[in-house]
Amino acid sequence: MRRLLWPFALVLAGGLFLVPWSARGPERAPEPEFVPPDQELAMKRQLLQKDVRLTDELCRNQCLSDFRHTVLELESFSASRIEQALREWQSKHPQMKRLIWFSGREAAISVGDTDERIRRLTEVELNEAKQRALRGETYMSGPLESDGERYFVLGVPAPSGESSLIGVVHQQILRKVADHQNKNLRIVPYPADHRWKIESVDSDTLRDVKVEHPEDNEGTSHYHINEVVVKFRKLPTDAEMEKIRADIDATLVRKLDHTYVFQSSHMEMKELVDYFRKWDIEYAEPHYLYLTNTIIPPIPADDAGIRTQAENGADLDDGADAGKSADAGGIVQPNDALYAKYQWNLPIIETEAGWKISTGGDVPVGIVDTGVDPEHPDLKDHLQPGYNVLDTSASPADDVGHGTHVAGVVAAVVNNSLGIAGMTWVNPVIPVKVLDDTGAGSTYGVAQGIIWAADHGAKVINLSLGNYADANFLHDAIRYAFDKDVIIVAASGNDNTSQPGYPAAYPEVLAVAATDENKNRASFSNYGDYIDVAAPGVGIASTYPGNQYAALSGTSMASPHVAALAALIRSVNPTLKNTEVMDIIRQTAEDLGPPGKDPYFGYGQIDVAKALRSAKMSGRTLADLPHRLSREYELIKARYARK
Repeated sequence: MRRLLWPFALVLAGGLFLVPWSARGPERAPEPEFVPPDQELAMKRQLLQKDVRLTDELCRNQCLSDFRHTVLELESFSASRIEQALREWQSKHPQMKRLIWFSGREAAISVGDTDERIRRLTEVELNEAKQRALRGETYMSGPLESDGERYFVLGVPAPSGESSLIGVVHQQILRKVADHQNKNLRIVPYPADHRWKIESVDSDTLRDVKVEHPEDNEGTSHYHINEVVVKFRKLPTDAEMEKIRADIDATLVRKLDHTYVFQSSHMEMKELVDYFRKWDIEYAEPHYLYLTNTIIPPIPADDAGIRTQAENGADLDDGADAGKSADAGGIVQPNDALYAKYQWNLPIIETEAGWKISTGGDVPVGIVDTGVDPEHPDLKDHLQPGYNVLDTSASPADDVGHGTHVAGVVAAVVNNSLGIAGMTWVNPVIPVKVLDDTGAGSTYGVAQGIIWAADHGAKVINLSLGNYADANFLHDAIRYAFDKDVIIVAASGNDNTSQPGYPAAYPEVLAVAATDENKNRASFSNYGDYIDVAAPGVGIASTYPGNQYAALSGTSMASPHVAALAALIRSVNPTLKNTEVMDIIRQTAEDLGPPGKDPYFGYGQIDVAKALRSAKMSGRTLADLPHRLSREYELIKARYARK
């Protein structure tokens, strides 16, 4: 029975050489225990609600931390400087709808505004926050809802007890996360978006498929109705191009090397494919889409029970227990405010022990995605100039959230007492925007982004996106980057299917499945013989646009863990080829599931410390050999002397 699938390109997801690298292939794996579609949908909805709840906690914790630090600063300022500082802070944190600075019982300064509806909604809680602050108590309200939007009130007293900061926080991020995860986890089908002229096609037969239910998406890929991708063996002459334009009444022609995207005003894809067969071509294929739809569901009703500071006291904190340097076990724990409580994903793959070996280096990671928020305080210092494929005159800023979340897993600033910790402490990120504000993009855009990243210094490329169509055009771009010694990592997909997904199933790519906090396969994670390794992908806390943090689930979140590990390995040993790095990651993974390589975890869950130790050992050169042999000989002699 067909399963819930998505064209999982989100838009709005190593003893070396144990087996020959080139032997991999996208063979179908046996199905796991059958789960009825309705039950699978229910499981995904539960996971969505968990992500929303975790995001609520992240939002509350980070706001509490921000308020405490801001109160310390403001108490030493003059009145005019306080107002200026609050306005500047609000401009960087648009979720802070209203900020009030109290001196004693009087509201000395107020910035921002709320409409009458929100003022009535928050009036009682604002007064409660004021009274608590006068008693030297921190206050955080429960959720306040109006017209489907979520708010809460937060009040923090200054240490002197003479002033306090109270605010109204708009948790719009919860709706965005719910929307995002409906697409990411394929809880909704993909109808044709009004901004795209598209149809769906069976990826194996190219027969049209009508998609009316999420279950109908299995094995289907979306394409532009009136477009075709053509790769010529020999570039057409100007005269031949004019004939093509006239024959198909072309309204759009785009070119990348020998490959063109043609758009016709009246011919559909199959007609266009037939037309180009008479030319000297390598292939003519549909112009596939990478997209999600834009249905925005209500926030799950059972979220009303989210824990608050008022209900649980110290359960919400600002990371006071974080910041341990190295313990007796030789691990490093950073002081980032959300790390200790929420980032289970890094200790479980031995990242803390790995940091004792290396925290990274100058190895850029290309994030080919929805862009990255250029002003996020936990990311901006690690961003290099990027590229916007959709609008070359614009910056690759993120207007969806997915790319910013992926980037945070790789390179959020560590030990800045803020937010989360990335897996690499210093590795730069190159943002490449290939998906638009609806979460939609095309094969051409993704291929162009991969090529641009490879040409502009990326040593690792992360692709938390995909489709179920084996597109020659995309594979050409993958091979181009691979031939430039780039390590390419991709998410396998969130549909609990053995249907090979691309680009993950290409042999040049490290395909990543997702695991949970118990080292089990995530229920949504795709599987198959093409899976290389697994990484954490459930409830992953990371950066989000607007100076915020969110928890998301998906193989889109698992993939950047592996990309970050590849960057760490190359930081330890820059001499390793991409195939060598890939094999180190495979052969040092922690074997999970059936013994040996299996369709669900590949070689297993990545082990950062073990991989970095292997990379370090692999870095020894032939020049070291005489010394090493001499040292080993001396050790052997000493051992026998003791006997």
